[in-house]
Amino acid sequence: MVVTMFLLFAVYLAFIGALWSANYAMFLPLMGVFVFVQFFFSDKLALYSMGASAVDANDYPQLHRMVERLSQQADLPKPTVAVADSQVPNAFATGRSQKKSTVAVTTGLLRTLDAQELEGVLAHELAHIKNRDVMVMTIASFLSTVAFMIVRMGFWFGGGRNRQGGGFIVALLASLAVWIISFLLIRALSRYREFAADRGAALITGNPGALASALRSIDGRIDKVPQRDLREQAEMNAFFIIPIKSGFLGRLFRTHPPTDRRISRLNDLSVELERA
Repeated sequence: MVVTMFLLFAVYLAFIGALWSANYAMFLPLMGVFVFVQFFFSDKLALYSMGASAVDANDYPQLHRMVERLSQQADLPKPTVAVADSQVPNAFATGRSQKKSTVAVTTGLLRTLDAQELEGVLAHELAHIKNRDVMVMTIASFLSTVAFMIVRMGFWFGGGRNRQGGGFIVALLASLAVWIISFLLIRALSRYREFAADRGAALITGNPGALASALRSIDGRIDKVPQRDLREQAEMNAFFIIPIKSGFLGRLFRTHPPTDRRISRLNDLSVELERA
């Protein structure tokens, strides 16, 4: 994880230098405002995208009790609890800080898992909140977003600017290279942080086997969900506890580690905890 973040920092430092030399550094503050607004409203945007809404303890008493107890064990404020009406068995966490966070589950997840497995999944999402993963990934993606926007502008308006000098070509080529490299590095960082959240969940519950069993159940169940439902939620892959598989490219550039590797690491951690 440290090596990946160092490589991202090095790529972004070179990118800033290229933009500065090409007189395109004005994109940075403009995109900074855009990313800040997106980050500030990240919880509302994620819930809206998933069709999820906050629920109270009267409607989902068991779910609220689990989240409250696990939050205490994780030394976190209790997050907002939300539910999405979806056949896809999954969960995600969002929010700009530990105090402004939300844990959401789908109705498909509640129907698929038993109580211990559900605790494992909720603990995984709380570990994301404790590790401040939304903030980390937002910061890591900032200059990648800038690069992507410059590349898009290059395709739209490149012709006219190209005749005005070579500065635009420098900015465009640098942006394209940074976007491709950061795309791969950010996904690697995401996979490492999923491993960290798995470990955090195991330490919160003291039961790595519960999360391993949940991952196995969710992975098997997703293959039975209608393709229409999978396509509707594919854009939220980065938030999910198990991403939806979307063909060869989806597996090649996945945001999460393979489920088998996650289960294997959880099994190893279970042995470690038993010996301790």
